[in-house]
This record gives sequence, structure tokens and C-alpha cells, in this order.
Amino acid sequence: MTEPVDLSLLPALPVDDEGPVFQEPWQAQAFAMALELHRAGHYSWTEWAEHLSVEIAAARERGDPDRGDTYYHHWLAALETLVTEKGLASASELGTRKKQWDVAARHTPHGQPIKLGNN
Repeated sequence: MTEPVDLSLLPALPVDDEGPVFQEPWQAQAFAMALELHRAGHYSWTEWAEHLSVEIAAARERGDPDRGDTYYHHWLAALETLVTEKGLASASELGTRKKQWDVAARHTPHGQPIKLGNN
């Protein structure tokens, strides 16, 4: 059984009275993927929070101005790190999938769901 999700463990999570807030759909999708992989038992929530904290600290060291608009980029980077560390996908597989999404997004009319070739 997985530990409960404690959003207070997450540094700088953008929230309002109803919970996490997202500026773009991909941010909500990244949030949902991290949550689902946790619920599936692939990592603990504490482990997730630690990876996110490391990614945010590394971004600050690289000079990220931390205006709030890069938070989910750090979230995605932490998710990619955990996915590869846990052997759920290789870095190469993630790179291929990113390219597929980029091509699909560029060819999808605004307002329509993005669909990959086999989905």
C-alpha cells in the first residue's frame, strides 16, 4: 500500500483553495502522471518530493529566476529522472516519446486533443 499524498511536502507547489493550479494542460498531465506512478507503487511520495527538491535546487544553481513559470518544468524533469531510475522507461525512450508528442502537437488543430500515431 502506498503512503498518502502529502502536498505540503512539495516545495513551491502552485495551489489555490481548491488544490493545485495549472497554467497549461501539460502541467496537469505531468502532475497526474507523477501521482498515478506513486499510487501504482513505483515510488514513495517522500521519494518524489526529494527528487523534486533536488531538481528545483539544481535549477536555482543554473540561474533559474524562480518566477513560478518554470515549476512544472522542474516537476517534469524530476519525473523523468525517477522514471529512468526505476527502469520504467529509458532516457532514449523518453526522448523518442517527446519527439512524437512535439510532432503530434504541431499537427493538431488548436483546441483538439493531441493524439499520437498509435493512440
